[in-house]
Amino acid sequence: MLKSSWLLALGTVVLAALGAYFLIRQPDHSAPPRGGKQPTGNFRDMAAECGLDFRMAFLPSEQGENFKINLYDHGCGVAVADFDGDGYEDIYFVNQLGPNALYRNRGDGTFVNVSENAGVAVGDRICVGAAFGDIDNDGYPDLFVTSIRGGNILFRNLGNGKFKDVTKEAGLTWIGHSQTAAFFDYDKDGFLDLMLTNTANWTFPDREPAAFYYPGVKNLWGLAASPKEYNVLYRNNGDGTFTNVTDKAGVKGQGWGGDVAIFDYDEDGNLDMLITNMFGRSQLWRNNGNGTFSDVTRAVLGRTSFGAIGSKAFDFNNDGKLDLIIVDMHSDMWTGFVLGMTPPELQLSEKKKFAKLSGPMELASFEGLAGEKLEQKLVDVFQVRYDEVLFGNTLFKNVGGGKFTEISEQAGVETFWPWGVATGDFNNDGFEDVFLPSGMGYPFFYWGNRLLMNNGNETCSERSRQDGIEPPRHGIYLAEKIGGESASRSSRCAATADFRKIGRLDIVTNNFNDSPYFFQNHFPRKNFITFQLQGTKSNRDAVGALVTAHLGKEVLVRQVPAAGGYLSQSSKNLHFGLGNRERVDRVEIRWPSGKHQEILNPAINQWHRVVEPR
Repeated sequence: MLKSSWLLALGTVVLAALGAYFLIRQPDHSAPPRGGKQPTGNFRDMAAECGLDFRMAFLPSEQGENFKINLYDHGCGVAVADFDGDGYEDIYFVNQLGPNALYRNRGDGTFVNVSENAGVAVGDRICVGAAFGDIDNDGYPDLFVTSIRGGNILFRNLGNGKFKDVTKEAGLTWIGHSQTAAFFDYDKDGFLDLMLTNTANWTFPDREPAAFYYPGVKNLWGLAASPKEYNVLYRNNGDGTFTNVTDKAGVKGQGWGGDVAIFDYDEDGNLDMLITNMFGRSQLWRNNGNGTFSDVTRAVLGRTSFGAIGSKAFDFNNDGKLDLIIVDMHSDMWTGFVLGMTPPELQLSEKKKFAKLSGPMELASFEGLAGEKLEQKLVDVFQVRYDEVLFGNTLFKNVGGGKFTEISEQAGVETFWPWGVATGDFNNDGFEDVFLPSGMGYPFFYWGNRLLMNNGNETCSERSRQDGIEPPRHGIYLAEKIGGESASRSSRCAATADFRKIGRLDIVTNNFNDSPYFFQNHFPRKNFITFQLQGTKSNRDAVGALVTAHLGKEVLVRQVPAAGGYLSQSSKNLHFGLGNRERVDRVEIRWPSGKHQEILNPAINQWHRVVEPR
């Protein structure tokens, strides 16, 4: 482990992690006492008060003092669903070292851990992500958990507060280095199919002695040389079993798969998917409607983010069309810093992209390489084509006709060290905002989460500090030091839901080697309307259903989401902030089955449960 004294002796910039993480220490700011001060602001972290006492634990032999450059530092996910059917949404946290945790929403603003009784604690393997989906249309969401080489798990919801492991019976026994799982009905037969992304075989073949995980590679070059693993698409047979149809569908991909964004980009009634690539170009797969997909990335999006992690489809500008955001964490790993400077002094630009993979590295070197030689080595090992990728976040504005244009810099969504994406109209003004869980944790300096509030004119304003997201309630450092040094906090993923059913969206995160944040929404009350859809001919969860609200000349659209945003799943209930608007003229629903439904003058400030007409 590099020590501060050795860094100071260098007197220059030192790189580490992903080939170029910089082990720079920020001055040890004093943190609030344990328990933290009472939160204030439009968002308030109320995790402790709400009973969310989970803690994600990392692997000490892979992280912390023994930091290695591998994907164990990507952390674990969080998923939201009403697993027990009581009308309130529950939370499932995923863990590396120790049990996962399912928290039941009591309906009074607090949660209780029911993992053991429910049978979903796991704890015997490295878990990564999770997704709920009603695979048998019985009204109870089932649960799929992904793992690094420990075997993924399908839990069937028995409807009595308990789950049963049915992985083997379902035919989902593939083992690899899995990331995101997303349930959606790609063939429109009324049953949720399963998309699974995988990265590469970056672990060694022998298990850690007296443990349940496999050691990972130690450096960037070992990671880059790892044999790739690929996407897997499972078709739901409608009888509790699944069939691997990857080859038939043509969606194997390029390896290093991260997140999945499910949406109908060309509005032809078939659900398409965007799959991010951690070390290459993301891929947009067009659903051809005949069980196959076509890669249309170059024709539709052009260049995509190189080091992409999270992605999300949402209507950024209220034009009735779904736009697409992709966040790029890995490109930021090449940024140079000067020793002794803290991040505010660095004046990090979050408004522009890098022109090359290695970023501004004039003063930096890594393993004896610098400048163009280092750039060429990176390009070679990752097989980078400059005409296919951009180095930074991308926001693709849907201009109609199946075409998009990239507007991230103009819109103000270029940020630093982002992992995931969560969207929602947090202040209920009628425009969807963006929350980006960010940062790295030990041994790196603190970098906070980002809250991008939509200005309603195709731009965003960063308001993490103004609206209570930053700084963390308990301080920027963990209470426990690592190797005698302060350890920065950092988030990996986030999900949104109206957990209190009051018409305001809250945010929950899963943090790296830390307890979660639970940002309760205390923005001033404004009008809203929420729709909870139930499919009949469509899949019961109505994943992929599109709801369009007409308010005079304004058009607001929301889609029932699959899991997505990176290792996360937000609520399937569709929340529309209305601001001071006092009526909704009509709502149009396009069900996944192809059926169209219209609702005239639905009452505002209410939840509407809508069942697909038979």
